[in-house]
Amino acid sequence: MEFCLKSRNNLHPHVIKILSTLLTLGLLSPQVAECRPTKNSPAIEFQALSCRKHSAVLTDFGGVGDGKTSNTKVFNTAISNLSKYAADGGAQLIVPPGKWLTGSFNLTSHFTLYIHKDALLLASQDESEWPLLPPLPSYGRGRDEPGGRFSSLIFGTNLTDVVVTGGNATINGQGEPWWIKYRKKQFNVTRPYLIEVMFSDKVQISNLTLIDSPSWNVHPVYSSNVLIQGLTIRAPIDSPNTDGINPDSCTNTRIEDNYIVSGDDCVAVKSGWDEYGIKVGMPTQHLIIRRLICISPDSAAIALGSEMSGGIKDVRAEDITAINTQSGVRIKTAVGRGAYVKEIYVRRMTMKTMKYVFWMTGDYGSHPDPGFDPKALPTITGINYRDMVADNVTQSAKLDGIRNDPFTGICISNVTISLTEKPKELQWNCTNIQGITSRVTPQACDLLSKKEPTDCFFPDDKLPIDDVRLNTCSASISKA
Repeated sequence: MEFCLKSRNNLHPHVIKILSTLLTLGLLSPQVAECRPTKNSPAIEFQALSCRKHSAVLTDFGGVGDGKTSNTKVFNTAISNLSKYAADGGAQLIVPPGKWLTGSFNLTSHFTLYIHKDALLLASQDESEWPLLPPLPSYGRGRDEPGGRFSSLIFGTNLTDVVVTGGNATINGQGEPWWIKYRKKQFNVTRPYLIEVMFSDKVQISNLTLIDSPSWNVHPVYSSNVLIQGLTIRAPIDSPNTDGINPDSCTNTRIEDNYIVSGDDCVAVKSGWDEYGIKVGMPTQHLIIRRLICISPDSAAIALGSEMSGGIKDVRAEDITAINTQSGVRIKTAVGRGAYVKEIYVRRMTMKTMKYVFWMTGDYGSHPDPGFDPKALPTITGINYRDMVADNVTQSAKLDGIRNDPFTGICISNVTISLTEKPKELQWNCTNIQGITSRVTPQACDLLSKKEPTDCFFPDDKLPIDDVRLNTCSASISKA
């Protein structure tokens, strides 16, 4: 018998009742549970890139939501079975109310993972439930340690049309044991992330609460047409490397309406590390970041780099709020990175209680190995910041380019910065940079010549990812 009975509408009601009873009593294998078409199950509505013809619930496969029983095999079995519907309208897996303990599991194409608002995913602390993966080719080694890396909690590769969403349900990474071992240098591989999708196209990650990730939270890499929206991400502000959202060597990405409290950068834009990133040569480009709220006392609201060796270009950020955050926008790079950061546009940013408003670093260091090319100098140019207000700031800007490789084409306009009671005496600390400012208070350094009046450029054309619209989809939860 097939895994899913696709023709429920053709079954006699009495047959359906018998099948439901057998499932309830455990006398029928969940492998023959019915895939319910969403059009017959309107109880839950949600927005998604694509609606699915077939639907199943995690309990159909023997899932146990008691917070103690591992569901790793259940998730993988369910998704593997549902993958057969990729060419027949796709499928969705509903995680119902309960506490679902699980290790890493893999997504499939033309698939939606929907997590009910009363469901809690708990990341397993059993390392055997986290398969090891080789290093990313554009990094050459694990980000934490020279070895490979643990697979992410929710992982997918070489996918098309995949959605991870929910009713603002919570995924708890239970990261503290991982943080402790990392600080004690007890790993020789890199800690897992919560959600990672690689080599994929048409990806949506939305309407979830992510807390206490072992490391990065959301990591789309080598992917295109990515939509990340409506996430709440929280981790202790002293937790190590708990970056919020890290688009990495991605094209056409839209990140919007997210709230992040983090121990690292709220959004970190990346594209590979030194000679490995240069060899792969996949930039992050055509990126939109809007309506972000960030709290990160030791890091940036938006960071570009430091791993930017595939290049970063055409980044458009607007309507950003940073509170008690180390810096608003930070560019991080170093000798050996190569490539470029260019065509960067940021506007309408509000900041409160900041160490820096603007920060550019050309000596970030941190290399994967001694094999980097000291002649591989990054090009940092075409950086545009406008229409910003910052209050309670210690230092307006710390802008350090690279000797014989200055950061050029910097434009800052219509920016008002109010200082803390004990500000730095030197408000604009600038070396090896070139550019202009207009209507900026306090007055900028001499390397940013004053030009009146001007507005720094922000593109008015639309990127393709901005034309993506979501569909209203539906699903129901099995009462069995």
